[in-house]
Amino acid sequence: MPSSARPTQQQIEQAAARIAPYVHRTPVLQSRNLDELTGCKLFFKCENFQKAGAFKSRGAVNAVFSLDEQQIKQGVATHSSGNHAAALARAAALRNAKAYIVMPDNSSAVKIAAVKHYGRLVTFCSPTLTSRESTLKEVIEKTHAIEIHPYNNTTIIAGQATAAKELIEEVPDLDRLIVPVGGGGLLSGSALAAHYFAPHLTVIAAEPEQADDACQSFVQKKFVPSVHPDTIADGLRTSLGDITFPIILDHVEQVVTVSEKSIVAAMQLVWERMKIIIEPSSAVPLAALLEKKINCRSQRTGIIISGGNVDLNHLPWLSS
Repeated sequence: MPSSARPTQQQIEQAAARIAPYVHRTPVLQSRNLDELTGCKLFFKCENFQKAGAFKSRGAVNAVFSLDEQQIKQGVATHSSGNHAAALARAAALRNAKAYIVMPDNSSAVKIAAVKHYGRLVTFCSPTLTSRESTLKEVIEKTHAIEIHPYNNTTIIAGQATAAKELIEEVPDLDRLIVPVGGGGLLSGSALAAHYFAPHLTVIAAEPEQADDACQSFVQKKFVPSVHPDTIADGLRTSLGDITFPIILDHVEQVVTVSEKSIVAAMQLVWERMKIIIEPSSAVPLAALLEKKINCRSQRTGIIISGGNVDLNHLPWLSS
């Protein structure tokens, strides 16, 4: 993939200015208890407090507001397990544009409800990448809407990069940054933000063992698709893209995996100790520290909490 396909420093700076009126500059929180537990000095960038409940609002707003009136005339379309779907629906609503959302039929009920809240059309498909892409193709052929891919899109990546950019601005002396990885939009954006704005900063990715395509791809240095991922972290079930993957290879130091048990434990720990709501995908970086997959003792470590959209009627630690 040519380097021109990846966002430049200027494009990330432009994205930050473009989205500023429409998204939150989310807080960075700390927990002495979690510092003691992990042996690290942790700084949590809380995108669970973001508009539509996740970092996805950054990329969606940047992508939608990058389109001119002619481009957006027929609306926008995407496939998403939830957070990008809600974020794109909201961004389209801000521009009074149509949005056509393809969602796997096993998507979280709370995320489906969020899309419908913004009055946008949902089309369901089987929970496979092939089904998502083929269904989206059919929708676009009927509507002529412009596709806004949930992660394999330069304007999306530039928007997602603004979360790490803000964290770096607030905590400029970070040593490490740990980011969850699904399709790689947040990870590749974060890695580029570190590369441009904090070259000393090491970026590490964390993902579920039961959806470990990014780790396999990273180790083998070739694309390995996500096939039948079986993880509670629904936002991390997708495969890497041909834009995100090369960025990750170039600018990410390590990809680690964690168990489902650790994801649930980390999620519950944050709820109990920090008194904030996070979704399973957001808990994966902390789970990596709890499993000691990452050595960050005494280091200043940033963690991006990717979102907080949770079905309160189906909390994972109550399912047994």
